[in-house]
Amino acid sequence: MTIAYVGTYTEVDRGGRGEGIAVFAVDAGAGALRHIQTLSGVPNPHFLALHPNRRFLYSTNGGDASAVTAYAIDRTDGTLSQISRQESPGPGPTHLAVDPTGRCVVVANYAGGSVAVYRLTDDGTLSPHSDFVLHAGPLGPNPRRQDHAHAHMAGIHPTGRFVLVCDLGLDRTFVYRLDAVRGTVRLVDQPGGRSHPGAGPRHLTFHPNGQVVYVINELDATVTVFEFNDATGELTSRQTLSALPANFLGENIAAEVVVTRDGRFLYASNRGHDSLAIFSIDPSNGHLAAIGHASTGGRAPRHFDIEPSGQVLFAANQDSDSIVAFRVDRGTGGLTSLGHAATIGTPSCIVFAAPT
Repeated sequence: MTIAYVGTYTEVDRGGRGEGIAVFAVDAGAGALRHIQTLSGVPNPHFLALHPNRRFLYSTNGGDASAVTAYAIDRTDGTLSQISRQESPGPGPTHLAVDPTGRCVVVANYAGGSVAVYRLTDDGTLSPHSDFVLHAGPLGPNPRRQDHAHAHMAGIHPTGRFVLVCDLGLDRTFVYRLDAVRGTVRLVDQPGGRSHPGAGPRHLTFHPNGQVVYVINELDATVTVFEFNDATGELTSRQTLSALPANFLGENIAAEVVVTRDGRFLYASNRGHDSLAIFSIDPSNGHLAAIGHASTGGRAPRHFDIEPSGQVLFAANQDSDSIVAFRVDRGTGGLTSLGHAATIGTPSCIVFAAPT
């Protein structure tokens, strides 16, 4: 049984209507979610990451909580119980990732513009942070959104040797070498990784070959394609495309980017246009070609992902308290709405745990 874990905003300052982390059983054939549990009492668990052994789940706790929390997963039904929590050394933890060996968690702190690393014990609990790095550099030109460094995502390369951190405030994706055993990161001295001024890099994803990185830029709703040298850690910008239709004139900020497991298609979400942009991927170089857009059937699709079988994409519409399912055409990349899958207050993240 595949399980979906949904993070939410719970606090008033973010318009939170969530109650904690919701747990669902996934019916990929029908594109449906069946509610199993809501783990309440967890402040703002707005981003989630699964341990590679699927026995543990981790969440950021944004807002006043500024912490990271670990949960044990019941092997029989997928339900959660909290096992540890550690304070964040930087304010506003907004994203986290577990390294492929399961030895550490890397956290991006948006409000503090910083990166923190936590080592993990064998029983999944979080140790106090073992490393902490503050970002610095030239600010982007948007005075309201780029007032200082804003580390928005920590993406760990499939090899586990590097961590790439999108910084919205500095228009740069930083590259760090990761020592998962010691729980440390070291900045790679390389000139690449820069988005154009005012782009606001937010999230990233890797092509399955590990040699192409796709960064979604929040402020101007573009996707930048970087070539990645997985020996040196160097990033080289190769292409930037808009995630919006050419005739769209309204306000919009981009959110999430996902590549299909076969590396053939990429999806990016728009908050404002409230859509998923669809791109094909050139197998020779990883470059993108726009295919079209699909309405998410709700407002502000902050996050989305494709369940493990590859059949269904689930979009979490934060402002309309809904998760909407789409059938994925694995031949064309097209998305067909299957309609409403679940109601949940201010959903902010959805991750899937496949059967072991």
